[in-house]
Amino acid sequence: MAELAGLVQRLEVAVGRLEAVAGGGGSSAGGGPEVVSAYVEAYDDFISGPVAQYLVISGQIGGDVQKHADMMKKAFTCQRQFLVTACNSQKPTDAALSSLLAPVSDIIQQVQSFREQNRSSPLFNHLSAISESVPALGWVAMAPKPGPYVKEMQDAAMFYTNRVLKDYKEKDKKHVDWVKAYLAIWTELQAYIKKHHTTGLVWSKTGPVASASSAAVRPAGGAPPPPPGPPPPPMDFSQSSAGGDSSADSRNLLFASINKGANITKGLKHVSDDEKTHKNPALKTQGGVVRSGPKPFTSPRPAPAAAPPALCPHAGTGWQKENQEGAQGLVIDDTELKQVVYAYKCNNSTLQVKGKLNSITIDNCKKFGLVFDDVVGIVEVINCRDVKIQVMGKVPTISINKTDGCHVYLSADSLACEIISAKSSEMNVLVPGAGGEYTEIPVPEQFKTVWDGKKLVTTATEIAG
Repeated sequence: MAELAGLVQRLEVAVGRLEAVAGGGGSSAGGGPEVVSAYVEAYDDFISGPVAQYLVISGQIGGDVQKHADMMKKAFTCQRQFLVTACNSQKPTDAALSSLLAPVSDIIQQVQSFREQNRSSPLFNHLSAISESVPALGWVAMAPKPGPYVKEMQDAAMFYTNRVLKDYKEKDKKHVDWVKAYLAIWTELQAYIKKHHTTGLVWSKTGPVASASSAAVRPAGGAPPPPPGPPPPPMDFSQSSAGGDSSADSRNLLFASINKGANITKGLKHVSDDEKTHKNPALKTQGGVVRSGPKPFTSPRPAPAAAPPALCPHAGTGWQKENQEGAQGLVIDDTELKQVVYAYKCNNSTLQVKGKLNSITIDNCKKFGLVFDDVVGIVEVINCRDVKIQVMGKVPTISINKTDGCHVYLSADSLACEIISAKSSEMNVLVPGAGGEYTEIPVPEQFKTVWDGKKLVTTATEIAG
């Protein structure tokens, strides 16, 4: 039955292509016949392969998973039309590129909002896996490393796909197949990018400059699309709601990822001596250091108020990050054993710390991911919510205080780590097992204390009720 459904899906894709050609479904910006390049044909194969398989299995599972899959289908369709525009047009201005990316952006927003609106769904882990990784579709605005960006987004889904595997491995093989099919989408997309767009989306060298109207899909019969409406108002990425569930937050997170992407790493490495405030006191009275460098594009928006730099020295002994919003892919790799890292109010962001250093502190962060190699002292998590920590090497102690939602991934070399917690909830430790799968173990939140005649004895206990 699954093979038959897959065949039907492929036939539908093929028929859709034929209908687009017969009906004049699309044109170049100059009004001439649409040219479909080799990389668009390869993308069609990608859609009719792993994407089609994911859609079929999602339909078999049904419910919220199927609804989510329908949104993803629209996202891939919109991206395909964007690629058609790119192969027929020259690269546009940054403002026009934002308009061209708007259809995919809107669907990504819907995908993420659907997950937030269905937190009580029994398939919430499925929805979360997709919601965490769907920004990978922003690869078309990434340069010069769109492939690694997709890999980062795929890794973001692994936490939830591992949960799906844990819940259904012995119950329903269909959900295991769903995980394999979904992850295969991003694996195949990386292979596609490596072959056709290694250092960024390839635009046509000839033809007119792309515009918002050039991406419009013509209806059957070849009638020209209606004239475009007025340009969208400037978007202010500096604003976000406290709850994190609004459409503005989702859009902000997407475009923050697209705008920064892999290039944000270049802005974080190797702060020279003449840029360090502790060596140049005069800099304290001036504005922050301006770091130049290429960006995929910058959406039109009002000039934001002065913000602290993404990375600054911390009293000469390490690194300090503050007030980061939607900063995916922050990296610190110039570390020393005596140094510390301090992250404060970094939301919807990820940080990777390479090398061996003294300690790491995460303070007042929400939806924050930390990956580090080795810490000789302690990793502290204070006043945080929804934090994920992955140990690649060794760490002797992890302290969790006043935190709701903390998941710690231990490596094989860090199983002797001591985890100390206080006034915290929803804590889980994941230990590696056979086949690279993790076993999730909850940290007790409730305790029983009794007097044994000489002293108080405290033990972990199940929640009573």
